[in-house]
Amino acid sequence: MDKQILSIEDLLDSFEIHLQAKGRSSKTIFSYRLAVNQLIEFLAEQGLPTDSDKIQKKHVEKFLAHFQETRASATVRQRYASLKQFFKWAAAEEEIREDPMERITPPRVVEQPVPVLSLEEVRALLIACKQGDMFKARRDEAIIRLFLDTGLRLGELAGLKKDDVDLKLRVAHVLGKGSRFRSVPFNDVTNAALDRYRRQRSRHPRADADDFWLGPKGKLSSSGIAQMVARRSADAGLPKIHPHQFRHTFAHQWLSRGGAEGDLQRIAGWSSPQMLQRYGASVAEQRAQEAHRRLGLWEGL
Repeated sequence: MDKQILSIEDLLDSFEIHLQAKGRSSKTIFSYRLAVNQLIEFLAEQGLPTDSDKIQKKHVEKFLAHFQETRASATVRQRYASLKQFFKWAAAEEEIREDPMERITPPRVVEQPVPVLSLEEVRALLIACKQGDMFKARRDEAIIRLFLDTGLRLGELAGLKKDDVDLKLRVAHVLGKGSRFRSVPFNDVTNAALDRYRRQRSRHPRADADDFWLGPKGKLSSSGIAQMVARRSADAGLPKIHPHQFRHTFAHQWLSRGGAEGDLQRIAGWSSPQMLQRYGASVAEQRAQEAHRRLGLWEGL
């Protein structure tokens, strides 16, 4: 009896079960599912096959080429990596006879200088945090200072529990990518801001909650923190700031002040030095611009 050929949509739930068994995070699983769903939508719109065993190399290449016309190169690379894992799994499960991505080379990523915040922008943002009621003012300043002082990812900061923030040792214990724990230090100024928030937090109706960051109804989510940062940047008269810019700014400041790359890699929670190269690009560009001004080429003419 011939084996029934399933569509890639039919395989998606099984792929998610596989990812869960591998301990992949919900964010990673969402990213993989998004890539496969976008491929399904594209193939259907183009009248191309969506049966798992009928998809060919040229079909996936056509999808990636279309994506390159409308998306940033880093996004295309991410979709490529997600689809690569999907079809590799499908081949291992013998749902397809041949992996259509086996001979597709990764799309080239065009590196862009990482946007960082200036000292004036940081000052304006911290001043804006003094607006509003005392609880939000102290909470928002503590969040922004901790972002800037540690380079924590949004999810890492949002996931902090009460016991994760040690004010005596001045460290935050975070669960990073790949379920890896690390301890990240912060300075005395950040420690004082965290202590002011902690005292206000003790008066919150949900003070017994395990989550460190609280909103009106309980835990302040990653989305809530991102919305707060957007509101505070608007209050400061700045363009909308995304929390990930704090991580860029932290890395930029570390490297521009001569901090060791190996130490930065450990504190930032990077498993490989590749991200250092990307984050170091803004420092290298700044250094080159300063060198050009210092040399004063042709100024005497």
